[in-house]
Amino acid sequence: IFSPAGRPGDALGELWAIWFDGEKRQHTAVKQEFPISEASFSPDVFDVNIGGSTLTHGKMAGTATSNSQTVSWDLGFSGGHEAPIFDLPLSFYDRKLPKAKALVGIPLCTWSGTFTVDGESHQIDNWAGSQNHNWGTKHTDNYAWGQVAGFDESPDSFLEVATARLKFGPVWTPFMTPLVLRHRGETYELNVLQRTFGKGSFRYFDWSFRGVSPVIEVSGRIHANPDDFVGLTYYNPPGGNKTCLNSKIADCTIDITYKDGRTPETLSAPHRAAFEILTDDDSHGVELKV
Repeated sequence: IFSPAGRPGDALGELWAIWFDGEKRQHTAVKQEFPISEASFSPDVFDVNIGGSTLTHGKMAGTATSNSQTVSWDLGFSGGHEAPIFDLPLSFYDRKLPKAKALVGIPLCTWSGTFTVDGESHQIDNWAGSQNHNWGTKHTDNYAWGQVAGFDESPDSFLEVATARLKFGPVWTPFMTPLVLRHRGETYELNVLQRTFGKGSFRYFDWSFRGVSPVIEVSGRIHANPDDFVGLTYYNPPGGNKTCLNSKIADCTIDITYKDGRTPETLSAPHRAAFEILTDDDSHGVELKV
């Protein structure tokens, strides 16, 4: 849902779908907009309908068309046995700042069904993924965001990480890097904000980050080629647009050091990490698909 500030009657239901084909180096992104009268969001159960496309617990089906391209999907997902992952400390979710919030409702759910791109159907058979939710009254001004649902060495591990800064008038905050790692049955929340300053930096299209707590240190890198991304236009509720550079086929490697002397570990996820950059800059060279 996009609701421009002060104009709730002009709100839209936005339907997005993206297919990344890293073998053919061809990616398809579509976005279809519907007036809010053709969208519904249940306040008490997981039930979303945008222009006839539906998302409920365990099921999503629909079609979206833009720029003469059409993507449709009929997918089921299962999981939900693990607790949600919160990007920020829980107390921040009731605060006005930051104005954008996010969480992973179902880490490591399994997807099956069909995904059809311009008439070509792809069978999805027990693909690992997640179900996420983000919301707010304004996009974060500048960020890199990453996620890995299962590493080669540890398929049940899950990483959620961001490096972000906010802008107040002409003044930028330092970059902050909240990081949450679920690994070997433990959840390491390295997201206490005063400990996250200066622990991440990114450029096009390479990102290094680090998180530290009294019990663990996690350092990592997420990177991809420019042609692994699609460019998307995000409307910003206060006005104007942001550019989102999005990939789901990036590479991720993390190194884990335990403070209690346990053997360090290295985890890798080639060609299946999420990597997203939100920016006002237009020097990235990525084609804006929608």
